[in-house]
Formats: sequence, structure tokens, C-alpha cells
Amino acid sequence: MDLAERLAEYASGLSYSDLERDGRVLAEAKKRILDAVGCGVGAFGAAPVKAARRLAVEGYPAKSSTVLGTRRKTTPDVAALVNGLMVRYFDFNDTYLSREPAHPSDNTPACLAVAEMEGRSGKDILVAVVLAYEVQCRLCDAANLRHRGWDHVNYGLVSVALAAGKLMRLSGEEMAQAVNISLNSHLAMRQVRAGAISEWKGFSFANAARNAVFSARLAREGIRGPSPIFEGEMGFFNQVSGRFQADTRNFGGRDGKFKLSETSIKFFPAEYHAQSAIWAALALRKSLGAEGLAKVSVVGVETSEAGYTILGKDDEKWAPETRETADHSLPYIVAAALLDGAVDEASFAPKKFRDPARRELMKKVVVAEDKTMTMGYPGSISCRVTVKLEDGRTLKEQVDDPRGHPMNPMTDEEVGAKFVELTEGLLTAGQADKVRDIVANFERWDASALMGACVVKA
Repeated sequence: MDLAERLAEYASGLSYSDLERDGRVLAEAKKRILDAVGCGVGAFGAAPVKAARRLAVEGYPAKSSTVLGTRRKTTPDVAALVNGLMVRYFDFNDTYLSREPAHPSDNTPACLAVAEMEGRSGKDILVAVVLAYEVQCRLCDAANLRHRGWDHVNYGLVSVALAAGKLMRLSGEEMAQAVNISLNSHLAMRQVRAGAISEWKGFSFANAARNAVFSARLAREGIRGPSPIFEGEMGFFNQVSGRFQADTRNFGGRDGKFKLSETSIKFFPAEYHAQSAIWAALALRKSLGAEGLAKVSVVGVETSEAGYTILGKDDEKWAPETRETADHSLPYIVAAALLDGAVDEASFAPKKFRDPARRELMKKVVVAEDKTMTMGYPGSISCRVTVKLEDGRTLKEQVDDPRGHPMNPMTDEEVGAKFVELTEGLLTAGQADKVRDIVANFERWDASALMGACVVKA
């Protein structure tokens, strides 16, 4: 069998009982679903979300899947696009770091949209979400895409196609065709995350999910895609990733542990490689005080190759003009943490990242790769912040495993508090409690119940 067929075989065979045997993955899956929904509802009022929502509710006649935060429905593929944008927009949803980085909860909105269309149970959704995480993370383990100029969301074309196919009860052959169609036709370039970053960053995976859901629907209608999509002469290996191995015998539910439990939940709304830098900068701020901050001459930020390349290589990171550039800028994020003693959604308002005082402090920031940190990556997400003062004193702080990392996980209470904070002013306290109860007991609920509990108050 070719790789698409082997992945489809794995997807076909995965069951809820496989998840129950893991002992941890169900609880962790629920935490991440709650986290993803909170991120999505929190972004309800963002301008790109409003534009995408107009498309969803006005542009398509067939309506089976709910637009998050409303009672209005659209097609499942467009719901995957809009709701996926909402989950991703704040850059606050979870992360997986390996040869290729990813944000696996990007898969969740598509799973919910398809499950609602198909009338599937909470158990079915949990299986689909864990499956999507497993496939995407295993592919991220297998081969790096960003150094070849391709975006990590290309692996989502595979994971969402299989998760959607699972929820649609497609056969293994049909799921393989969904992968073939999805991966051949919708490849995304890495330019979306280079230099000045546009609003499309939030759309990139959501658009991949939309295409993957539509591909699964085509496969159910008997459409066959190009194959072998990975191994073929003009396939993914030769054109995009290079050759790699992905042994499904070691996947979760077989001989391996599920990857979902190895993903990281974000404590701050910023690109994940900046999380350690934020904690280090906040610790330094306490040591410096207001008087010390006024006498800073140099701020050194040392990080891994991934942190440097993604957050500190481009000139645009020292003068961000968009929210998306600011939340991918180590100079800005460290300056915000030092000046404000916090990094939250308000940190990324245009008046903040264009503030002359912040720009002056950012001019003092130097970002560099630390080879030792690169060697330890992604096992640790190390970052060292060094502040030199005008009087010659030097203060340093290093953080290796930020809060939310699998080695320093957030508790259920912390994830719940994050959800409440994100949805405050959008959901009532009663709604927030209802959503948390539904997710905690998702086996007894379904997608419609969850979406119905998330209707943003007038």
C-alpha cells in the first residue's frame, strides 16, 4: 500500500476504545477542545472574522453547520473556514513542535462542522479530533517543510481529509481518495509567515481545512484523485517534502502513544517560540523595576534556530505594522513584556505596536541563535533574555519549558480560566459554565449542543 492508503487504513481502524485504553488522551483532548473554542469565541469581533462570517451566512445556500458564536448555518466547508479562522486569529491556540511546527487544534473546527452536518456524537468527534492530531503531528515528525518554502498547513490537508472522512463514514478507499484530492490541489507556500505578515496567517490552515472537507465530500461522491500522491513522480515527496517514512504501526492506538498529549497549550497570545521569552522578560521586569527599565542599554534575546528564523530574522519584526507581524516579533513581544508586565490581547492593538516608546526599546533588542538551544529543540523551547544597563550591570533570565509545555502543562483550572477570560463579555457566565460542562462530558453531547451553547450575547 502507498502512504495515503496506509494512513486511510489507520484512520478507518481507529476507535473510541483505542482512546479509552490510553488513559490520558481523552482528558487532554477535552482540554484542547475547550481551549480551541475559547480562542474562537474570543475572536468573534475581529475584522477578518466578520468578513468571513458574512461570506458564510450570505454566500452559500446549503446550511448544515453552525458559524461559531451565532445561530446561523452554512456549508461544512465554509464553517470550517470561518470557525478555523476564529480559532487561529489570536495566535492563542495550541502548538506542536517537531521537524515541522504546527497548531493541531486548527483541525477541531472542521471536525465540529462535519460532525454537525453528519449528526455525529461527542464520542465520534473525540475520535476524529485525536485522529487529526495524530496524523498531523506524525507528519510533522517525519519531514520539515518550512526550510523548503512550504507552509505547515499542507499536512492539515491530510489530517482534516481523514478526520472529515472518518466522520462521514467513508470507506478506507474513499478516505485515501480524499487525501489524494486534497493534497494534490491545495498546497500553501511559506510566504504567509515570512517578512511582514498579513491577515492570511489566520486563514491559512482554515482554508486548507475548507479544501480538505470539500475533498472528502468529493470522494464520497466517487471522485478519485491523483495517486500515489506521496510517492508518485510528481508527488509530494519529489515536489515538496523529500522522502520520509511514516510507519502507521507506531501510531497512537497501535504500538505508540497518541501525539495529542505531547502538544502545548499557550499561556500567552503569541507565537509559541516566544512563550519562554515572555516568561524570562517578565521575571527581569520584576528585578529591574521602573527605574531600571529607564536605564536599559541593550536587550539580548537568544533562542533556537526556529525561534530566530520565525520571530527574529526579518527586518519587519523591528517595525511591525500588522497584528500578525507583532505576534511573530521577538523584539516587540519582549519589549511589551518588559514595559507592561504582561502580554495579552491588548498588547497587539495598533496603538501599542506603533507606540514610539516601544519602537525605541525595540531598537535596543538584539536577537541571535544559540546553537546549544537549537540542539535541545524541540525537547525544550529555551530562550535567554539578557538586559544590560547603562551603569554596566547585567541581568539574565532563561526559561526552557514555558507554562503549557508538555513538561510544564497547564492544569484543567488554568485552561478553564483562560476560556473564561477569552469569552468574557461575549458569553454569559452561565453559558461559559455550560460550554465547559459540555466539553468535560462530551461523550454525552454532540456538536450542535456545543455550538448552541456558544452563541454570543447581543
